[in-house]
Amino acid sequence: MTDQLAAQFEENRTQLRSVAYRMLGSLSEAEDAVQEAWLRLNRSDVSEVANLGAWLTTVVSRVCLDMLRSRKSRREDSLEVHVPDPVVTKLDPEEEAVQFDAVGLAMLVVLDTLAPAERLAFVLHDMFGVSFDEIAEIVDKSPAATRQLASRARRRVQGAPTSDRDPGRHREVVDAFIAASRSGDFEALLALLDPEVVLRADAGTPADATANPAHSKIVRGALAVVEQALTFTKMAPYTQPALVNGTPGIITVVNGRLMGVMHLTITAGKITQINILADHTRLSTLPA
Repeated sequence: MTDQLAAQFEENRTQLRSVAYRMLGSLSEAEDAVQEAWLRLNRSDVSEVANLGAWLTTVVSRVCLDMLRSRKSRREDSLEVHVPDPVVTKLDPEEEAVQFDAVGLAMLVVLDTLAPAERLAFVLHDMFGVSFDEIAEIVDKSPAATRQLASRARRRVQGAPTSDRDPGRHREVVDAFIAASRSGDFEALLALLDPEVVLRADAGTPADATANPAHSKIVRGALAVVEQALTFTKMAPYTQPALVNGTPGIITVVNGRLMGVMHLTITAGKITQINILADHTRLSTLPA
């Protein structure tokens, strides 16, 4: 491979990683997909390829589709709670980092419920502007059928809660949540929550229970969520604000070790969804 081609790949790496992350909701799997695209580039003659970026996007999309189909067959009988990998950055990240992962965990949770081809069609078309003609070749369907895949996915995604776009207000709610959790203030916590709030906690598989005493669960309703939040007050002194997928969130760090990541979806000033990753095995693999 020529140095020029390698340089072109590096120019597209961030875009490819962004596509793969939205497809898979897993940072490690996204990196694997990008690496596979690199290997296929090395094995291919692309001298006639007019748009290498588009070619690479197609390749990484095919890789992701295969990974999604394999995952679907493994998970179809699973009742596990799953929270996608969060992207945690400092409060003053570079602009590129914010743009790369400005997709909420609530959105990724909904994407996880889609069929592989639906997810691919929606992500490529609605998030990255790839034409249905191009997507049709990847999923081996007609452009019209591919359009229907994206349409079905879009209807599901439209029901997902979305966060307010005011980062200042978002930060205020997060800071208030941290303060109320630390003081064990039931009423203050209740005031921050939407009545229909949903808490989703992913503490890993049952096999990890000895290493991680937390439990995976889904809790619905403000009262139940407050009661759940108050059971973790002993960890509150170790919580701190951070950016989680590009918006203000909360991390728990004990003796320099990341123990939990919390992403809040805030709508009209109220917390509508809380997604927590407390799977120590997965947390240990997240980029620092």
